[in-house]
Amino acid sequence: MESVRFATDVLVIGTGGAGLRAAIELHDQGRRVLLLGKRPKADAHTVLAAGGINAALGTLDVEDTWAIHAADTLKEGRYLGDPAAVELLCRQAPRAIEELLEWGVPFAREDDGRISQRYFGAHRHRRTCFVGDYTGQEIIAALIREVDRRAIPILERVYIAELLSAEGRVNGALGWSLEDGREIIVQAAAVIVAAGGHIHIYRRSSSRRRENTGDGMALAFKAGATLADMELVQFHPSGMVWPLELEGTLVTEAVRGEGGRLFNRNGERFMPRYDAERLELSTRDRVALANYTEITAGRGTEHGGVWLDVSHLPAATIAARLPRMLAQFQSVGVDITREPMEIAPTAHYSMGGVRVEAETHATTVRGLFAAGEVTAGVHGANRLGGNSLAEILVFGRIAAESAGRYAAAEPAPALDEAQIQRFRAELAEWATRDGATLRALIGELQTVMWEGAGVVRDAPNLMAALEQLASIRQCAAASPHGRPDLAAALDLQSMVLTAEATLRAALLRTESRGAHQRADYPETAAEWQCTILVQPLATTAGMNMALSTAPLATPSPEVAMALNEAEYEVAGRLVE
Repeated sequence: MESVRFATDVLVIGTGGAGLRAAIELHDQGRRVLLLGKRPKADAHTVLAAGGINAALGTLDVEDTWAIHAADTLKEGRYLGDPAAVELLCRQAPRAIEELLEWGVPFAREDDGRISQRYFGAHRHRRTCFVGDYTGQEIIAALIREVDRRAIPILERVYIAELLSAEGRVNGALGWSLEDGREIIVQAAAVIVAAGGHIHIYRRSSSRRRENTGDGMALAFKAGATLADMELVQFHPSGMVWPLELEGTLVTEAVRGEGGRLFNRNGERFMPRYDAERLELSTRDRVALANYTEITAGRGTEHGGVWLDVSHLPAATIAARLPRMLAQFQSVGVDITREPMEIAPTAHYSMGGVRVEAETHATTVRGLFAAGEVTAGVHGANRLGGNSLAEILVFGRIAAESAGRYAAAEPAPALDEAQIQRFRAELAEWATRDGATLRALIGELQTVMWEGAGVVRDAPNLMAALEQLASIRQCAAASPHGRPDLAAALDLQSMVLTAEATLRAALLRTESRGAHQRADYPETAAEWQCTILVQPLATTAGMNMALSTAPLATPSPEVAMALNEAEYEVAGRLVE
């Protein structure tokens, strides 16, 4: 196999918003930076973020502040978010908007020229900036322009299999090109992992194929980093259920925001049973749980969903306000101006991930940093809509600042050639295994997770899923030789690892809180207002997991005061 080697100050793994923003910052610091990712740079998962990006600008609601934004984030996260990370995000979000404006993002504006901001997802004030329903796509386009203008080197379609280490720290990575199979070895003084979440472990998810497979979390964990909040997975209330090839594809929150109504197979509008005041405008976790309950109670549709209907709205309104959804369903023969959409909950966002220090986004491993959905800390038990785009920009920059300083002070040690040879041998073995078998095991894992650790969990199903996961791991290890698919082999390994962490943490958290719903522990318990840590434990049998808990800090006085303010009026606002 041909091998190509690179040397750089900082390696950034992931070409979504967090990775691109990190690369820009490192270049502007004067550091050598190499950016690489599995997907083409213009096709990262960030492009699917439609709704908007949050910042307390006060352009329309002058009383809004960063502290109120932070309070809303902590409250929606059911008080499991890291106050330091949340407050840093909310303080820095306006700066991210200023940067995007400088880089040409055409945010919607009011008639007088002010940036338009709208209510979105349980915000007390209008603070979500947007570009139609293509906000993520426009942000990625702007970041790519800036990366290209700086001539920052990017390796696209590269799969990183292992992080390299020497002298007790990370010093590079090993992978290969998905285009031509060449081995890629990078020596770096610091590494930033910005490779997204792990929701592809579920049969129904809003991720595309071979996306959000948990490989960033697995890379960090295998290198010695701690994971946190892995049980906290956000399930969006509405994903497509039919046809099967589109199962899980997101049906935007705006459908409910524009007046969409939910019905079961009996034609009953059921949300009054679950939230009589807010109905379809309730929180994501509440609506997802309502949909799930209707389906499991036998009141679901033919394909295991419920009906979401906007046909009572004028066709012109639907065409003007929901053009993407109109086209998305027209492509499968459904005219949403005349008939309802068949939808069900879908795994949507990893609120847990790699544990980082809020102020630096350094992991527990020297030389290793992380940013974006791959990390834990901000979102707690339920993500506030519009915060994810702010998170990738704010913490992409902060991780880069920290990694750049580290790289300047701590040059990369020499690569451990014996370690590289060991990793090569392991990859060579997996490269002989039958890809069809491995892909079938991925499908089996996704079904196990959907049934065992989906919208509602309980101890018997979680334990059964752990047993089935162990069987899948054994089947993968004993898989036959055949036409290879090395990417599928590594995807499966990462999915098994992150699925196990999710199951074990979900089993440990004996309460219901936000997106984590336990049928056998339906109440929220004060003693569980803490973070569950998953730490690597090396044994003679391989890498195991050790679970523990860590306390959460208290918010600053400004945020505590904002949290104590009176409940805000939610009528007419989409609560996400």
